[in-house]
Amino acid sequence: MQDFKYDINQIKSILPHRYPFLLIDRILKIEPGENGSRVGAKATALKNVTVNEPFFNGHFPENPIMPGVLLVEAMGQAGALACVGEDDLGKEFKVMIAKINSARFRQPVVPGDQVIIESQIKKDRGKMFVVECTAKVDGKLVADTELLAQVLIGPQ
Repeated sequence: MQDFKYDINQIKSILPHRYPFLLIDRILKIEPGENGSRVGAKATALKNVTVNEPFFNGHFPENPIMPGVLLVEAMGQAGALACVGEDDLGKEFKVMIAKINSARFRQPVVPGDQVIIESQIKKDRGKMFVVECTAKVDGKLVADTELLAQVLIGPQ
């Protein structure tokens, strides 16, 4: 399997999120795990942060900062896409964050930033995955998290 990318329409065909909670604009790269395993699979995603995002009206009008919880959600969405292989496209796909093992916020994300999110599957426990994610702006780490995600692929 080769690296492949998703545009916004392909992302919408997989993730159930819609405005204002679809937080990934593009998947830049998907790398499969080794030997057909999902462990080691990676996704690199792009989030363009604009001043027109609805959360900036209240967080904070005079000093707009992207809420940390939305950074974690964006990382979770990228992590979900790391779980999807080319063979899974077109199948019913559900993923939920079951637990946030850790989350660190290192510097604010503000309008005009392009956030590059890298996610990698560290453990595959059947329907549960441990996913490590980082978010960077201009090559500098702004946030990182380790998530436990429940993933259901196929008819439920």
